[in-house]
Amino acid sequence: MESIDLLKILAAVLALAIAIIGHEIMHGWVAYMYGDTTAKNAGRLTINPISHVDLVGTILVPAATYFLPMLMGADSGFLFGWAKPVPINMGTVARNAGYNGAMQVDLAGIVYNFTLAAFASIAIVYMSQPNTDDGLIYIFTYLLIFQLLIINVVLGVFNLLPIPQFDGAHFLVHLSLKYNINSVAEFFDRYERYGIIVVLIILMTPLKNYLLLLPVQTILNLLIS
Repeated sequence: MESIDLLKILAAVLALAIAIIGHEIMHGWVAYMYGDTTAKNAGRLTINPISHVDLVGTILVPAATYFLPMLMGADSGFLFGWAKPVPINMGTVARNAGYNGAMQVDLAGIVYNFTLAAFASIAIVYMSQPNTDDGLIYIFTYLLIFQLLIINVVLGVFNLLPIPQFDGAHFLVHLSLKYNINSVAEFFDRYERYGIIVVLIILMTPLKNYLLLLPVQTILNLLIS
């Protein structure tokens, strides 16, 4: 494997770790600001990656989405995954800050991802694309920032989708409860265990082109322009 290919993989892995670990920490941090110490007491408000590793979301899914296209003769795929969810007592958050506070907890990770992507896009615009004359440190830095841009937009878009167990669904649940529309909360509660199946269906079918890749490309065009 050439050194540049290795740098690409290392940059992608590091960018994914920054994106998903920060995403989960932000959920716990906002909940902590509203009086819920569950994540803090569990030792999850830490940047230590070991505390956030999920076998499926942090290892198997990223490996599959990145390497499977290469095994099929295509270029490397996009890197996608998630960390182990931070434990949160939404009852405490809702008592202290109402459903508005709960919705802020739901969206905290998404806001983090899009904010990080925005800063990465600014850096990319002002950096020159590396060539063979540039040092490995500059090449790695460029690749890392580029991956931070891509991965954070992908995660932000995906988590906005109303998939059971994911942030978009949690937001809709608390929004519906705020306006006493209990049927929405009941629906997502009934089908919560099927969330991972929905994720796999999206990633393995043409649905990803419309639900994920199209909005991701649109946002990237807006950021880079």
